[in-house]
Amino acid sequence: MSIPAIPQRLTAPAPGWTVQADVVVVGSGIAGLTLALRYASLDPAAKVLVVTKDVLSSGSTRWAQGGIAAVLDPADTPAEHLSDTLVAGVGLCDEEAVRVLVTEGPDALRDLIASGARFDTDASGALQLTREGGHRRDRIVHAGGDATGAEVQRALVQAVGGAGIEVIEHALVLDLLKDARGHAAGVTLHVMGEGERDGVGAVTAGAVVLATGGMGQVYAATTNPVVSTGDGVALALRAGAVVRDLEFVQFHPTVLWLGEDSTGQQPLISEAVRGEGAVLVDADGTRFMRDVHELADLAPRDVVAKAIMRRMRATGADHVYLDARHFGEEKWRTRFPTIHAVCREHGIDPVVDLVPVAPAAHYASGGVRTDLRGRTSVPGLYACGEVACTGVHGANRLASNSLLEGLVFAARIAADVHAGSAGRSAHGPSTVTGTPDAGTVEADARTDAGATGDVPAGGPIGDDRPTGLIDPRARTRIQGHMSRGASVLRGQESLAEVSRALVNLRWTPVAVEPCTESWETTNLLTVASVLVAAAGRRQETRGSHWREDFPERNDERWLGHLDVTLTAEGPTMTYVPHGRRETALPHRVETDLAEAGLDPAALVALLESAEAEDVWQGGDVTSLATIPADRTDTADVVARADGVVAGLPVAEAAFSHLSRGRLTAERRVKDGERVAAGEVLMTVTGPTRDLLTAERTALNLLTHLSGIATLTGRWVDAVAGTGAAIRDSRKTLPGLRALEKYAVRCGGGTNHRMSLSDAALIKDNHVVAAGGVAEAFRAVRDACPGLPIEVEVDRIDQIEPVLAEGAEEILLDNFTVEELTRAVRLVDGRARLESSGGLTLRTARDVAETGVDYLAVGALTHSAPALDIALDLRGN
Repeated sequence: MSIPAIPQRLTAPAPGWTVQADVVVVGSGIAGLTLALRYASLDPAAKVLVVTKDVLSSGSTRWAQGGIAAVLDPADTPAEHLSDTLVAGVGLCDEEAVRVLVTEGPDALRDLIASGARFDTDASGALQLTREGGHRRDRIVHAGGDATGAEVQRALVQAVGGAGIEVIEHALVLDLLKDARGHAAGVTLHVMGEGERDGVGAVTAGAVVLATGGMGQVYAATTNPVVSTGDGVALALRAGAVVRDLEFVQFHPTVLWLGEDSTGQQPLISEAVRGEGAVLVDADGTRFMRDVHELADLAPRDVVAKAIMRRMRATGADHVYLDARHFGEEKWRTRFPTIHAVCREHGIDPVVDLVPVAPAAHYASGGVRTDLRGRTSVPGLYACGEVACTGVHGANRLASNSLLEGLVFAARIAADVHAGSAGRSAHGPSTVTGTPDAGTVEADARTDAGATGDVPAGGPIGDDRPTGLIDPRARTRIQGHMSRGASVLRGQESLAEVSRALVNLRWTPVAVEPCTESWETTNLLTVASVLVAAAGRRQETRGSHWREDFPERNDERWLGHLDVTLTAEGPTMTYVPHGRRETALPHRVETDLAEAGLDPAALVALLESAEAEDVWQGGDVTSLATIPADRTDTADVVARADGVVAGLPVAEAAFSHLSRGRLTAERRVKDGERVAAGEVLMTVTGPTRDLLTAERTALNLLTHLSGIATLTGRWVDAVAGTGAAIRDSRKTLPGLRALEKYAVRCGGGTNHRMSLSDAALIKDNHVVAAGGVAEAFRAVRDACPGLPIEVEVDRIDQIEPVLAEGAEEILLDNFTVEELTRAVRLVDGRARLESSGGLTLRTARDVAETGVDYLAVGALTHSAPALDIALDLRGN
């Protein structure tokens, strides 16, 4: 099922004013405000700007009833929380992301409490913990009974008010601004106001964070507020960011049923009601969940929603009921006061009546794809909260993990931006230029008289991407089509019908004027189109995606993700097997790295860190000033000295990634080969600016790794023919261990332990702590049965007791050549022997000829001189 053409920009007037900031956060829910507060605390001098579509206290967070899931009970464990989350995610959770969530979550919650959020406690003052669907432990904290979101929002808004964070309210974000390098440089937005700052304007910033919430308004009935129109996902698509797994929209199983014609935001009946003992029944009073899942009414949300839909279909009903009459009036009024009041408003008294419920659109598990630091595929653009796809939720969100995700990943983004990954510059106070367009509602504007707000050098450039708008009258038709054919129940026929309808809605006989309604409708149609295409592509039932024509889960074909990007050629969809991390490196480079035992994703993270150190918002100012944008060149990577080369695929990856694929390379030699001074190692072709900007990072890695390989080669030559091998140690630079150990292999050496977990190595301090070498050996063996055990000794009399314990390898520390000879005879092949400490190239052969198996040389990685390698432009 193809995706119809989608505009790459919203039609809008040119910005009439500009504000500068260090960080702009779009959205004012738990994710956005937590991030703003955390960043402001990390850098009090920074300008942090929050843009929100309504007032600061609005958004989805305030509607969250159930609570926040976190391991706070001593009987509970992060491993159990992780397990429950993975089960709910039906095979598509990123386990590393979930581990981050469940381990960092408790402290993130405590920070929220410290900032002023007040959660319900028992008589002793301890936090009350309850349970919701999918959880096997009581681990949900709540506030005001069933008003957790409102309390969280209150506390965060109050904290923001005292933190010096600027806020622009009633502002709809439009599109991302990029600089000449393709990095995020701010946003355009429309402020619905009549004050000094209104109409379309621009915020320029070193980092842009999307925390815009969900897209529930794409359906006719949803728990989401009216502002949840998918603005963040649509903006990210237009900006070229990868959007993942939009087909996984969670339908909350128990939404108050107000009649078949009811549309818009519907009242939610929290899962916590079932957590406290309410049960689902049909019109005959039959409890149908007991035969569906071992957790019955507390099964994961997708299971409950599907069971309700099946029951409705079987009985011909348009809803089922929630029975909580046994609670009594006191429990309803104290534990669930908000829900109790809402039910009463609609003529239902839950104390004596069954509560009619049916599934409705609730939460998007997919969204803008991010890594564990919230970074999207567009440099400088981050996403957090429901708009993001961090990998935590997989195919179906576990109850009450959403607020926790916002807390945890907001803190991670703040730390990453502060570390400089997006590049920052100090802009000082807010500045505004231009004449604001006329608006309708006043918006706050704090400005400095006489200041200028021009876009900085290297900032946003002209944008000629195609624009477009959808007639706002199409909004209700989009929602109707989506609810009929792409909601809980889906099939090829219904999805195809919705897809055709969405295409038809793109055309209108009248000109569409830029306004809030047309921008929102365009966003809704954008996300609806991608959602329907992904739902049509995934031919299986998994989590919150239920295909009537493919009712079974299919791990063989569909254990993976659907990624969508929008380019000038149109939208493209890519299937990515689960567990594979995308790097955007050329396939050949990825293959070479993998064959070398290197993780391409880890290398990309390293390159991005290097880029953040090297290129800030202004870009490579010298290259930008001296080199025309359209100039291209070929450059040779040349050895200036004899040596052994290592890291050519790494350098090629650096040129490719840092230029966003604009540079291409041809390697002339292979890693591990000996090269002579003046020899060309690689030829690189592409934009000259990119060549010179990427040069330093590529050469830093290549010269360093080649220096390690060259030094290793000298040691290998020194012991050639003896039977001893040269190997390294853990004396590596942080973050470079895998690369440095690879360089040792290129030089002919071998690797010792990669980490402290690969094998046990008992050293002198362990012996002291354990009370003896034999005692230390036995302690390790008991704690880690089956793990290889190595023991370091510094006297010959320590060898026999270690052998008696069964040591597989003995490290002889600072032994003389004579002592090494005696040790080899004593051991007589019963264990491998390594010589370490005090070794030099001059004595290496003498040591090797004693019969030891290894010479351990820490200098290989911690003090090898770089091999002189340069980049020479050929010129025109």
